[in-house]
Amino acid sequence: MANNNKSYFRGIADGVKTLGVGLKTTLKEYFTPKSTEQYPENRKTTLHVSPRFRGRLVFKRDENGAHRCVACTMCEKACPNDTIKIMAHMETNEETGRKKKKLDDYQYDLGDCMFCQLCVNACNFDAIEFTNDFEHAVFDRSKLVLHLDKEVYDGGSLPHLVKDGGAPLTIGKFNTKTK
Repeated sequence: MANNNKSYFRGIADGVKTLGVGLKTTLKEYFTPKSTEQYPENRKTTLHVSPRFRGRLVFKRDENGAHRCVACTMCEKACPNDTIKIMAHMETNEETGRKKKKLDDYQYDLGDCMFCQLCVNACNFDAIEFTNDFEHAVFDRSKLVLHLDKEVYDGGSLPHLVKDGGAPLTIGKFNTKTK
């Protein structure tokens, strides 16, 4: 019976000790200054996005707005989860009589993309690239299906500074403002 009482009171003592440790941790965290990322207001000052970050796929365009894609479907074949769908038709040149593929639609599903960059590596014509634009939140998944040949990417919603990498990265320190 004495051993039973000893374990009962020992359990109560352990419970009180655990409660004390938890309260100590809570009070310590309550009084430490917080570091808060004020997003999206601070994108121009403290947000750092690596220039090599893979955010979304876009066509590279020349100064006339024309793209380099020749509808060879190498990127479509390299894509592991069928994110890219290319529709094309054969067109005959009137002057030379040679047949050439003509791109009808380049469909890219941003919601299914793994951002593996296999499509960019497979493109022999350097026609596509990933940008570091990361803001893609939508309420409808069908809005994530993009037609790259029909849209001209203007940089998205990110400020120009963030496209180039944003604020300088400081190693070992949070890249935020302390409130």
